[in-house]
Amino acid sequence: MPDEADQTPDPAPGAGGRQRLWQAFVRPSVGQVVVGALLAAVGFAAVTQVRANELDNTYAGYREQDLIDVLTALSGASQRAEGELARLENTRRDLQSVTSRREAALTDAKLALDTYNVLAGLVPVTGPGIQVTITESEGEVALASMIDMVQELRNAGAEAMSVNGQVRVIAQTAFEDGVGGLEVDGQLVTPPYVVDVIGEPTTLRSGMNFLRGPVDQLEGDGATVQIDEFSSLDIATVRNRVQPEFAESDE
Repeated sequence: MPDEADQTPDPAPGAGGRQRLWQAFVRPSVGQVVVGALLAAVGFAAVTQVRANELDNTYAGYREQDLIDVLTALSGASQRAEGELARLENTRRDLQSVTSRREAALTDAKLALDTYNVLAGLVPVTGPGIQVTITESEGEVALASMIDMVQELRNAGAEAMSVNGQVRVIAQTAFEDGVGGLEVDGQLVTPPYVVDVIGEPTTLRSGMNFLRGPVDQLEGDGATVQIDEFSSLDIATVRNRVQPEFAESDE
């Protein structure tokens, strides 16, 4: 006996096609459900195949010569990219080389400037050296003895000198006799004369103590000479920068 639940009441007499369609949509039969599922599966398969064909058939219609042209174009693009990469790499190396040379030149220039400033007495300096104290005990120190001492210290490698903490001694320094002492670059310095010298201490001391050297000359003038070595000696006295009046650089 058929299940009453599966029986669909017949449409009322006079019901139109629209009402029958609505009833079929609201309460589909088993056959309608199966047909709908099959149609959905077929549609999904069709869409998938179309997409696969679109991917796989990109070059399907190309002739052999067309494919060769495509490969040639790709090869040419790859070679151009490699060439551009090599050019950029060479540019990078050149820039690094230029930068290195510029940095080296700047370092050399800075070292040269630092050396010039020290030799010209334009900056305070610190380093090992000696301190020479000259006391007039029995007579006056002769101008020539002081000049000879400065020259011998320079020969012994003195890099910086000052007298009494007043005057920085450089290559152009002038010594003259003065009233009550000596004039160094126009400044009067009085005894005892304290000469600070930066350089290798042992070598500087040797430059003072040799036969008929500075110590012998100063003691011959009636002065006593004391030499003290220091591992670190400060010379704070500096000179003002002088602009040459006549000399010009050729560079």
